[in-house]
Amino acid sequence: MTKLKITLFTLTMLCFMQIYGQTSLISGKITDALGQPIPGISVKIKGTTIGASSDAKGIFSIKSANPATLVFSGIGYATKEFAYSGQSNITITLSEDQQNLNEIVVTALGVKRDKRNLTYSSQEVKGDQITQTKEPNLVNALAGKVSGVQITSSSGTPGSSSRIVIRGANSLYGNNEALMVIDGIPVNNDETGNLNTGPGTNRIADLDPNIIESINVLKGGAATALYGSDGAKGVIIITTKAGSLNKKPSISFSSSFSMEKPLLPEIQNKYSLGSNGVYFDGVNQKTSTSWGARMDTLKINGQPAQVYDQSDLFFKTGKTYTNTVAINGGGAYNSYFLSYTNFAQDGTVPTSSFDRNTVFGKFTTQIVKDLNVTFSLNYANTKNRRLPEGYALESPVWTIFSAPVSYNLQPSVNPDGSQRLYRFSRNNPYWVLDNISNTSVVNRFLPTFTADYKPLSWLTITERFGADVYVEQGKYTESLLSVSNPNGRIVNNNTNFRQYNNDLILNANKSFGDFNVEALLGNNLISTYSQNGYANGLGITIPGFNNIGSASTVKFTETSYLTRKMGFYLQSNIDYKKFIILSLTGRYDGTSVLAKDNRFYPYGSAATSFIFSNFFSKGLSEVMNFGKLRLSYSTVGNASIGPYSLLTPYESQTIRNTTFPYQGQSGFLISQVLSDPNLKNERINEFEVGLETGFFKNRLGIELTYFDKRTKNGIIPSVALAPSTGFNATSVNSAAMRNRGIEVLLNAKPISTQDFSWDLTINYSRIRNKVLSIYKDLKQVGNGFTFIFVNQPYGVIYGTRYARNAAGQLLTDNGGLPFAADEQGIIGDINPDWMGGIVNNFRYKQFTLSFSFDMKKGGDIQNNVDGYGYFYGTPKVTEDRGPRVVEGVNATTGLPNTVSVLGQAYYQRANSVLESVIQDGTYVKLRNVSLGYNVKPTWLQKTPFKTIGFQVTGRNLWIYAPHFTGGDPEVSSFGSSNGSQGIYSFSTPTSRSLDFSLKLTL
Repeated sequence: MTKLKITLFTLTMLCFMQIYGQTSLISGKITDALGQPIPGISVKIKGTTIGASSDAKGIFSIKSANPATLVFSGIGYATKEFAYSGQSNITITLSEDQQNLNEIVVTALGVKRDKRNLTYSSQEVKGDQITQTKEPNLVNALAGKVSGVQITSSSGTPGSSSRIVIRGANSLYGNNEALMVIDGIPVNNDETGNLNTGPGTNRIADLDPNIIESINVLKGGAATALYGSDGAKGVIIITTKAGSLNKKPSISFSSSFSMEKPLLPEIQNKYSLGSNGVYFDGVNQKTSTSWGARMDTLKINGQPAQVYDQSDLFFKTGKTYTNTVAINGGGAYNSYFLSYTNFAQDGTVPTSSFDRNTVFGKFTTQIVKDLNVTFSLNYANTKNRRLPEGYALESPVWTIFSAPVSYNLQPSVNPDGSQRLYRFSRNNPYWVLDNISNTSVVNRFLPTFTADYKPLSWLTITERFGADVYVEQGKYTESLLSVSNPNGRIVNNNTNFRQYNNDLILNANKSFGDFNVEALLGNNLISTYSQNGYANGLGITIPGFNNIGSASTVKFTETSYLTRKMGFYLQSNIDYKKFIILSLTGRYDGTSVLAKDNRFYPYGSAATSFIFSNFFSKGLSEVMNFGKLRLSYSTVGNASIGPYSLLTPYESQTIRNTTFPYQGQSGFLISQVLSDPNLKNERINEFEVGLETGFFKNRLGIELTYFDKRTKNGIIPSVALAPSTGFNATSVNSAAMRNRGIEVLLNAKPISTQDFSWDLTINYSRIRNKVLSIYKDLKQVGNGFTFIFVNQPYGVIYGTRYARNAAGQLLTDNGGLPFAADEQGIIGDINPDWMGGIVNNFRYKQFTLSFSFDMKKGGDIQNNVDGYGYFYGTPKVTEDRGPRVVEGVNATTGLPNTVSVLGQAYYQRANSVLESVIQDGTYVKLRNVSLGYNVKPTWLQKTPFKTIGFQVTGRNLWIYAPHFTGGDPEVSSFGSSNGSQGIYSFSTPTSRSLDFSLKLTL
């Protein structure tokens, strides 16, 4: 027995030794296609229950017999098998698997939802797509990427505003721009900073694009109803970056430099200052027109005349520097992300600039089990220096675009210190650079605190508090001897803005058999305070001392307002067997700006979606793997009433030649516009139906949406009253307007391999707008540079038009020139027929290439650069100055016109008819091209760097605008307000740019 025991023991040990000898510790690293480590990937031995996962560096280790098959899998990545037979230094590269990844998007109130289950239209843009464009203003970075969204730049001046409108204008006179929300907190996006003419800065420009994780665009009322009346125009949900759990600190640094060249209108260079072919020297003979002698025959003091390219001499190459450093990391229960960015832009107009320094930090921690707290702080300091634009006499761009090529504008002053002027009434543009300044400095704080407590597995309680606080100091100075203000002018403008927002949210998610119910109940409180102090000083008593206290006359005004709003909201999502979803939303708001009887008002939405692909056969599913039909109806208020709009105020008066205050005595009279104390919010009712499909395992996705949106109770701030009432006008709730349209979104991945991939996105939108009524029998009202007409689109151009006969032929006078009709009429429509965009992203191994086009069909533009230029003789088209016979019919005889006229007479007549400068704004833009290279990770193994990347980006590299003669058809020279659209008028040109960037990660 003893010998038997010894023999069995020996055999057993040999077996164990044999098994042990065949067991190995397998280790390696898991990376994505760009070589970045992937944490949390599951590693299993096929056919066993043995498993492990990768750490924060993508490293894994697992014991297994040799040989063995390892299976690697993780959310968002294609499962991969690896045959192990003793290899060392294993590197596993996983490719993204869009086929099985349910896309999670951030929706209203910062709630994350599976896009598959959404019952409304939304579209997400990732943060890297934003930063890739190298746009200083994140609004411009969205151009051409989202269907149903129209974005319009105002100017090429650094820091200038951009307008963003979703699904067309909703209000005749209220704000039509989308609500901006950062990490669940609504923030201010007013346009501020300009103290003369031209655009200002929209305050979302204070936000650093480098800290954005994603942007989700919520379009219809069913998507935005939880935001109440503030969200009626659509909502831009901005989610900032956060730290990572279980990750050692990593430091990333990026630096970029770009050069900008202005996109200029074409100016003639063949004719001199003068009139009727006669040369004026601009010294002894002054004029504003360039209808003089031909430059190639003109001699001055016996020498051939020199041609001065005024635009080339004045505009310079703009330069932009951006440097960002960020730290990302975290432990088992907390994470952190810190970022600092310095952005410095020098504009193409000398002395113009925009500097932004931002500090951002986000910290998340688990205080106790089931209680997580997130705190973030975003601080921005921006400094903007700009010059007057547009019509202002002080605008240097106006003078440059209309200056003669025969006159040297430099030096800008005469020996006696007066300005050198070739004409009267406008400053020398180079004198403006040294003597006129418009600066603004903004300090802004955006703190956010969020606490999530989960007392039950199916219940989460969220408390979120946020603030938006900024102070802006603006100053405008105009030196002595200015043409417009010979005694000089100083303006000080200070704004204090504070907005506090608080949400308490209960979010429950529980399953009952085949039903899954998600319910959200919340309360919102928001308080907004603004104070503005404006001081206008005329008469500088000490040259060069720009202190308003030294001005001869100072007039100071102060305005302030405080508004509060309280809301209660409820949303329920009922999911039955993951194929039919019903979503109900309700909100009950109360606001301080309305009368007591109208102060509280309810609204809400009902939406459903049906995922019909759940019922497809296996064969059909292999072709069309996803199909969803959604339907929604919403009714929401539109916050279009400003504070104190129900009161009829007293105003300072000027009676005959006496302006109050006079000799220390104030004088006020009640306003001539009677306010309506019963005003209520506008209301928007919207119907939406959509179809979402996925083909070939989501390699091709198509989304179609139709919406019909109607505004009623639209506010008209001023309609005429009978003088017998004691007032001239009053405000009313009476207008109605409709927007309806279709949106198409196509996502495709035509090629997807380990080394090469191609992602394609195409979007298209067609929106039709119509004003249904204004007030009683009133058919038209003015709105800045455009007009509002019943049964016409919102924003038509109205003015002088050419006289024509019944057959539409142009009428001419006996002198052979066309002339204006007796009655004005509609001559243009600023709304495009359709808009679209194409975005391509290619990856080949370590190289990336992306380029995007966006396009707009139609949308008329009032080109005032040509309009005034027709009088001056400066547009390129005016080089054709020979005699011509205008094709038309003589108004007196009714016979075809045969009288010949000279070019100067023809174009100066055209200058008096607005129709002559209405141009079709159709364009196709190569918006962005970006080529990048990421250094292969294996090359960095013996360096301190984890990643090194290079990128070259071009913006506005090519523009095709067949009917527009200006530099860029995508401009609105006077800012982002409703009445400033569709006009191109001596604003700083937008630019074509080239950017070089480097990014490192330690």
